[in-house]
Amino acid sequence: MSIPFAGPQIPTLVQHILDRIDLGQLNPGDLLDEAELSATYGVSRTPVREAILYLEALGLVRRLPRKGAAIFRPTLEEFLAIIEVHAKLEGQAAGLAARRLSRQGAEDLEAAVRACEAQAAANPTGDPDGYYQLNLRFHACVATASGNGVLLESLKTNARRLLAYYRARYRFQGAIPKSAAEHRAIARLITDRDSAGAEAMMQAHVQFDQVTAMDLLAALS
Repeated sequence: MSIPFAGPQIPTLVQHILDRIDLGQLNPGDLLDEAELSATYGVSRTPVREAILYLEALGLVRRLPRKGAAIFRPTLEEFLAIIEVHAKLEGQAAGLAARRLSRQGAEDLEAAVRACEAQAAANPTGDPDGYYQLNLRFHACVATASGNGVLLESLKTNARRLLAYYRARYRFQGAIPKSAAEHRAIARLITDRDSAGAEAMMQAHVQFDQVTAMDLLAALS
């Protein structure tokens, strides 16, 4: 999604904040300090406020009474509603990827799957953050292979509302090997051109049940 501001500082600031969300440096509920952002990036408060307004419009930032702006932290009901939509989008991307996978896309997907498998084998219970970055690469490969730019941007924005919770999921016993095994199965369905199978399995792979959702919300509260 393009950033509809004329000032050249705004897109840069937005990207800096998004990068900090992606890397886990900003987590749900963390306040965005306008003074700190202004000093860190050497800009006035005006572009900082514009960047925050843009992120708020995307649903990545929420205004808190008497506290300012904070990274979006969902209620249980919001979490379950978002993940329901996100699972559908991820499934759709996998289904389209199975129909449209290019040779380069297949090579990229295989490399991403192998990286997840290697990490799971070498460190099945440790380094959840490291595995999570590899997990992001796998999902990015699938989304790119879908060949639908609008879907890709929707996935990026929606996923950022859930990043911290997916990252926390890999702290659970057995979660990393299970994820890597499912990535291999999904990739096989995509390369076999099984669109319906890839869509269904990806949707199940991404979905959380309510108990797990409650555990993750509690862990990050």
